[in-house]
Amino acid sequence: MTEQEIKDIVTRQRKYFQTGATLPVSSRLTALQKLYRAISGHEAEIHDALKKDLGKSGFESYMCETGMVLEEISYMLKHTPKFAREQRVRTPLAQFHSRSYKKPSPYGVTLIMSPWNYPFMLTLSPLVDALAAGNTVVVKPSAYSPHTSEVLRLILSECFEPQYVAVVTGGRAENTCLLHEHFDYIFFTGSQNVGKEVMRNAAEYLTPVTLELGGKSPCIVDQTADIKLAAKRIVFGKYLNCGQTCVAPDYVYCHRSVKDKLIKEVQKQIRRQYGKQPLCNSDYGKIINEKHFDRILGLIDEKKVVHGGGSDRSTLRIEPTVMDNASFSDAVMQEEIFGPVMPVLTFDSLDEAIRRINSIPHPLALYLFTSDKKAARKVTARCGFGGGCINDTIIHLATSEMGFGGFGESGMGAYHGKTGFDTFTHYKSIVDKKTWIDLPMRYQPYRKRNEKMVRFFLK
Repeated sequence: MTEQEIKDIVTRQRKYFQTGATLPVSSRLTALQKLYRAISGHEAEIHDALKKDLGKSGFESYMCETGMVLEEISYMLKHTPKFAREQRVRTPLAQFHSRSYKKPSPYGVTLIMSPWNYPFMLTLSPLVDALAAGNTVVVKPSAYSPHTSEVLRLILSECFEPQYVAVVTGGRAENTCLLHEHFDYIFFTGSQNVGKEVMRNAAEYLTPVTLELGGKSPCIVDQTADIKLAAKRIVFGKYLNCGQTCVAPDYVYCHRSVKDKLIKEVQKQIRRQYGKQPLCNSDYGKIINEKHFDRILGLIDEKKVVHGGGSDRSTLRIEPTVMDNASFSDAVMQEEIFGPVMPVLTFDSLDEAIRRINSIPHPLALYLFTSDKKAARKVTARCGFGGGCINDTIIHLATSEMGFGGFGESGMGAYHGKTGFDTFTHYKSIVDKKTWIDLPMRYQPYRKRNEKMVRFFLK
């Protein structure tokens, strides 16, 4: 798509937004209903595209992508009428007699830039929130997942005119053109490096942004944990989508006394969940492309591998891999792994683990396996992270009742449910002052006798 075509899309969306067509709640609900029906009608094509791009099974595609989007739409269909109402607030005595309220208003023309690892869900979930809030949207899916991007283009063009929702496909050139345009809000999910570029370009127009990034999310296992259950849930979260999940446990940080037992249970769970030959498992995904395949292989230290390590370049698959005796100086600990490689590190005290985690950039997620409630309170209070779980992995993002987002180096802002509606909404603070009374004390000339009344009202 050319630079001029992108400019024309943004111009048409701005004109359309200014007509007020997106403001009625009934129009928003109609848009969401159309989208729900289209997704349901194209489910087979969606799952086929995800299989081609990432090797996902139909079950995993529904559980982690299609089903989650449908759930978000259902939530917004139920709650948008309430979210979009004016919210009356208490009026101070000094403003007698007035009505004070917050008016939810859409930002206007918004841009959603999505990644390739969950290309359907991470495109349409924020889109649902943006539409519920009354915005127009330009969607830019990833060039790395072309089959899913094409299905997204098909579905959204079937549901919406481009002046309301438009899809821009392509790669770096299209991203650059989009970021040079003036949007009213930008929602970006992807890497930290690109997130910085998004923020730099947004600053040109003082455009607010949400950045959903990533980081090295720790999984702490203390000496009180249920090791068998911990291994089962860690293996699920780590190797889901072949490890290409922004909130996957990046590394396991284990109390030294239970490390050997945990590794044995992890090995058992890998065989149980993925079979003795994971590279032949049709339900096990693949790495998105050869570039990332080679990057991940470069992080594996064969001397430390205690499980897996095999790969198949022809299918872009890497076995679920476990590295024992890893250290924070290893190559695998210098960047977000984003693949099926699990380094295991050890600590001797929880305070030591907390200090170490807080010494590196804030992660998007943190997981803690423990039976000690005091330990859970300490970790969740003292460690900086976006969100997480106690005695599980991944599932904190699978609800519309809590916001999901990063913190510090792992991003800013959040979405899902009411939090998502708020992200794409500006709340205007309005005082509706009555005209039948006008207290004179605020006007000049100021008089000494009015000072006591002013002090009384403003206490």
